[in-house]
Amino acid sequence: MTHATFLNRQALYLRPDPARVVVRPFKPATEPRDLLPKEKTRANHIVDRVLSLEPEAAASQLIDVLENFDGRHRNLLKTFEFRCDEMEEAFDPHVEFTRIQRQLIGAYFLHEYSFEAAALFNPSIVPHPDPSGAPEGSKRFILSLRAVGEGHISSLTFRSGSIDSNGTVTIDPTVRLASVPRVTERVAIPDGEAVTLVFPPELDISERLIFPVTPSQSNGIEDARFVLFEDEGRKTHYATYTAYSGSAIRSELIETADFLTFRMMRLRGTAARNKGMALFPRKIDGRYAMIARQDNENLYLIYSDDLLSWDGGVALLQPRFPWEFVQIGNCGSPIELDEGWLLLTHGVGAVRKYSIGAVLLDKKDPSKVIARSSEPLIRPEPSEREGYVPNVVYTCGAMRHGEHLVLPYAVSDTFSAFANIKIDDLLRGMGD
Repeated sequence: MTHATFLNRQALYLRPDPARVVVRPFKPATEPRDLLPKEKTRANHIVDRVLSLEPEAAASQLIDVLENFDGRHRNLLKTFEFRCDEMEEAFDPHVEFTRIQRQLIGAYFLHEYSFEAAALFNPSIVPHPDPSGAPEGSKRFILSLRAVGEGHISSLTFRSGSIDSNGTVTIDPTVRLASVPRVTERVAIPDGEAVTLVFPPELDISERLIFPVTPSQSNGIEDARFVLFEDEGRKTHYATYTAYSGSAIRSELIETADFLTFRMMRLRGTAARNKGMALFPRKIDGRYAMIARQDNENLYLIYSDDLLSWDGGVALLQPRFPWEFVQIGNCGSPIELDEGWLLLTHGVGAVRKYSIGAVLLDKKDPSKVIARSSEPLIRPEPSEREGYVPNVVYTCGAMRHGEHLVLPYAVSDTFSAFANIKIDDLLRGMGD
């Protein structure tokens, strides 16, 4: 029996929607370095032009802007004022702006960004922090997704839904509007800073978008692997992700208890210099544990005493089967079963074809491999081979519900789909 005979693909797809936009800061092009002290910057030219408008003309222009963009965003006037406040230091000394002038000036330093115009992929799935409202036998969840827009900038977006007793997934309706959080705190930590982001509680989960907020993330927050972590009765959702600056990558960590307030921190150590780290859902022998791939080819088991420092590691898995000869990596955090730790993996084979497999690790000593799938659970079907990056199926995390493993996965770095598999069938199909 092959995995394909007991894997159930669901006719449910999450595709990128270019109509979903947020307003982002617009910054005029860099000024010449030889700009004389008395010469005005482009920003001040814009301000001067706004201030030259008669009060009635300024009010009319602001009304025109609102008519064009209201209904596409929440609290536009407040957003305009906040942006003007951010730009204040860049403006020449000036008379005090009227409220209409402040709002109109703020509008000129913003632009719309279609954050998932290109792709919506690499999902991970975790239990919802508020399980209420789920039908009997069902379980609520939150899905994280990597959204890609103009300039190939990756951000983090969310959906909610439920899984029924048969492992069938339902996604809640998506709100068309979207918003970025406020940065409420920046705290210096070794080799970086910790940033706290807060969303208003009235926002639907699908409205919340985490866009890059630090230089290390400036070109993308990629492939978040969320996990519900439990320690001495306290439950916290963590996610490891790849921060991409445009020239360098590193692994970072998100922490949240409610998906409204998020804390983002840099990970340190030799193992954090690469991508694809995945945290175990609890401590093992009193220490934090991760699966990582610091050499671009093999998987390692690493431990830490403080959650942020990750060095060394024990070689765990090497490419073994033809569908993973190029490299292997993890596909999300290990899932605890009675039989051991179930770890989903990805393998890269000939013509850079990506597939998803599975490994079972010893529960007490995860460095011991109990079983391993010789064939992929999921490989690109003929209908799943076309997209931004052809021949790729990939996931950043699955979730157990009863006897089922629910597996959201990305198709060709373009859109996301869903499958489920009975855990007993999966374990029986794995060899030594």
